[in-house]
Amino acid sequence: MSAIKELSAKNFDDTIASSPLVLIDFWAEWCGPCKNFSEVLSEVAPQYKDCLFTSVDVEKEKELALEFSVRSVPFVMIIRDRVVVYAESGALTKTALCELLDQAKKIDPTQLPSDEEK
Repeated sequence: MSAIKELSAKNFDDTIASSPLVLIDFWAEWCGPCKNFSEVLSEVAPQYKDCLFTSVDVEKEKELALEFSVRSVPFVMIIRDRVVVYAESGALTKTALCELLDQAKKIDPTQLPSDEEK
């Protein structure tokens, strides 16, 4: 199983900059659907070695949850070349998650907004 890196406000920027494709799972210990989704992530992560899988415990990292307007968990965000290309709440099936990651991988980075345009 690929390790899922824990994100915090302290390591967020460096972690996002370290990989062209990043998935962030915002979750909470008390959230049943979050636990089920973490199993999906554990199954999918080894198939996507070019994607950095990360997680944010919204109870510990309230600042990050607030910054990204996370109102319900699980909340999944996919970032391609430092641009958010997907951000929705709700647990995903393995198939849906794979489809989203495949779509994110196909995005032409030259079509994404540059730092000046963000």
